[in-house]
Amino acid sequence: MRHLIIAVFAFLISVSVAQAARKSGDDIFAPGQVVAAVSLSDQTMKVIVDGHERYQWPVSTGAGRYATPEGIYGAEWLSKHHRSKKYNNAPMPFAIFFYHGYAVHGTDQVSRLGTPASHGCVRLDPENAAILFELARRIGLENTTVVIGE
Repeated sequence: MRHLIIAVFAFLISVSVAQAARKSGDDIFAPGQVVAAVSLSDQTMKVIVDGHERYQWPVSTGAGRYATPEGIYGAEWLSKHHRSKKYNNAPMPFAIFFYHGYAVHGTDQVSRLGTPASHGCVRLDPENAAILFELARRIGLENTTVVIGE
């Protein structure tokens, strides 16, 4: 547990905290908090609930010129059956929006998980996206944080 907290704090330090930071590093590990920590270099997400790592999943983040924005973001809104207005009505199930239209959401391109493949959003297996969506819904947007870094 101690190693996990140290690793996540190191991860938090590696991101640009100045971008859209809404909570201090201490607050996001308090009881009643959920953190989705995305590693761009590993293409993984660790989900930390009440300060304990509960899940680790492969993701796909931005490819090529479509970078996923690094930073610490509060969840802004949820959409269970969202479709992209920008990218050909693409399905974005279980979307958790966190910054200027960027979201964590399910994908139908699960074979590409583990490699950069999106237009900047964070893609998950739809089953994992549903789990994270339900956690955010239950715990509340004000207690849900998305952290993205190298």
